[in-house]
Amino acid sequence: MSADAIRVLLVDDHALLRTGFRTILETQPDITVVGEASTGAEAVAQASALLPDVITMDVQMPDMDGIEATERIVADPAVRAAIAIITTFDRDDYLYRALDAGASGFLLKNAGAEDLIAAVRALAAGDGMLAPEVTRRVLARFSAVPAPAPASPAPVPSSARTTPALAEPLTEREAEVLALLADARSNGEIARALYIGEATVKTHVSRILQKLGARDRVQAVVLAHRLGLA
Repeated sequence: MSADAIRVLLVDDHALLRTGFRTILETQPDITVVGEASTGAEAVAQASALLPDVITMDVQMPDMDGIEATERIVADPAVRAAIAIITTFDRDDYLYRALDAGASGFLLKNAGAEDLIAAVRALAAGDGMLAPEVTRRVLARFSAVPAPAPASPAPVPSSARTTPALAEPLTEREAEVLALLADARSNGEIARALYIGEATVKTHVSRILQKLGARDRVQAVVLAHRLGLA
């Protein structure tokens, strides 16, 4: 195992599925599975003990579902793992609850092996990810939320409620980058649209995450839509 390999915790109550995920992920030299859990409670304990970089989280499990487990893991300041909800249930209520709980991605179990690998790498890089078939629904839903009045800010996800919505105002360029993030643009696409380098885009994204108090790009877009910034 490479010292800088992406450390993954697999959470699902079906052992066969965990074995399949492990087999897929460990074909990659930059990914290693450091643990498995079959219940939400086990996931919380394993996340604290193993400090993985990425957690793949099932929704329906015994003793604690994946949404509650995600919320508890995100609330632990010692755990910095990005969490991908992976489920057979293509339901909006699961999706929105997962994002509110602090999940950084959402992938359906019928996705291909290459999608799982790409999701793990994206989350480890801090990019977050959503399955293409649900991205439009997320943005449509949060775009429909009215922008809050200045004196009455909109509620933010529970995972960010202790963080100010804006540590300081966005610059004009940061606002432009955020608008393109909300349009699901990659760093390369943003760089080309704004005629700047990708390294500069990464710097702007980092500053945007800091100002919004967001863990990753997905959470930043959700917060931006709720606050009327994108």
